[in-house]
Amino acid sequence: MMDVPRSSIIKRYRMNRHDIFFVKFILEAYDGIATMTTIDAHAGIVDLYIGYGCENDVQNLIHDLSSNIRIEPMTLDK
Repeated sequence: MMDVPRSSIIKRYRMNRHDIFFVKFILEAYDGIATMTTIDAHAGIVDLYIGYGCENDVQNLIHDLSSNIRIEPMTLDK
């Protein structure tokens, strides 16, 4: 398991599995706002580890992406 800074916020999303690489590429272009980890590639489930203070930027980015691709928020299993 990777170490996650305590200041990260974790959000889970479901998307078309063919879009995972595209979303990861877009997030990497926004250097440092979030890191994406694939939880279940077949089901298209990913976790975003969002940097402190970047929540609004990531939320806006996900909103914009959702106009072109299916990306749905999920609840984290505790």
